[in-house]
Amino acid sequence: MKLKSKLMTAVAGAAFAVTAGAATAQEITVAYFLEWPMPFQYAKEKGTYDEEMGVKVNWRAFDTGTAMSAAMASGDVHLSVSQGVPPFVVAASAGQDLQVLDVAVSYAENDNCVVAEALEIDKTNAGELAGKKVAVPLGTAAHYGFLKQMSHFGVDIASMDVVNMAPPEGAAAIAQGAVDMFCGWGGSLRRAKEHGNVLLTGAEKEALGILVFDVTSAPAGFVAENPDLVAKFLKVTADANAMWADAANRDEMLPVIAKDSGMDVEATASTIDTFVFPSVEEQLSAKWLGGGAQEFMKGVADVFVEAKSIDAALETYENNVNTGPLAAANGM
Repeated sequence: MKLKSKLMTAVAGAAFAVTAGAATAQEITVAYFLEWPMPFQYAKEKGTYDEEMGVKVNWRAFDTGTAMSAAMASGDVHLSVSQGVPPFVVAASAGQDLQVLDVAVSYAENDNCVVAEALEIDKTNAGELAGKKVAVPLGTAAHYGFLKQMSHFGVDIASMDVVNMAPPEGAAAIAQGAVDMFCGWGGSLRRAKEHGNVLLTGAEKEALGILVFDVTSAPAGFVAENPDLVAKFLKVTADANAMWADAANRDEMLPVIAKDSGMDVEATASTIDTFVFPSVEEQLSAKWLGGGAQEFMKGVADVFVEAKSIDAALETYENNVNTGPLAAANGM
């Protein structure tokens, strides 16, 4: 199977499409994920973004980060919340002028691969995955994690039948016995685990250098033309994260977040409890946007090049991180 052709089809046209420019005078459109509960959704539902930014914010749900990239390339979306680093890297490597604006969430336990229980395959005999059929959303964090795990276990990707499926489709496929392994995140991962087992825990993946985090991203042109607007957006997000960090606010925020995520409160709690939301100070540190994220993006790109999923990596991804708006938000 030719992974590169499928992956490039997923982002076809994104590299050279006209990126989103200035927002309209009265509104902007922001991408996010359903079944991916985060504190910003409390502010979203309370209308805080509209109030603080002075514009109408339209929210549009997506299934994958690659679809977010395409929407930003076409100008349909101005900001994307919680876009995975791998889809960001795929788009940037193809020439799309995107920028990372903050670290939205870190979630090593909530993005993983699940093997169908009937196979009785775990980390002790993972080599038996050779020749198996796997559902993977190409160009995403799940795809990167899949490649790294298969490399770790010595499984030849070329021997596998890799099918490009968004997580909800992949979860349904493993439930139906249509695939041998699922890779994905969020509610889909939770459902997939009802039919199988993960190969490695989040801690075990991190030990292999498989970091899993999402970012808030936007076209560079939009950020350049609307720096104050972007800073205000990041400020509202940071305030919501800080509010969630205080356990006293959990009972008030959780039902609102659950409703907006399309999940029940129990499932929302079990999911969000696996998430880490770094403070603005932490995000601006060397571990994250002060250098760590840029180095990680280069590593992701090199893995994708080695797997022939993309043609080439950029020499550096330093120009794809813009800490200006976040620093400004920190001073608001």
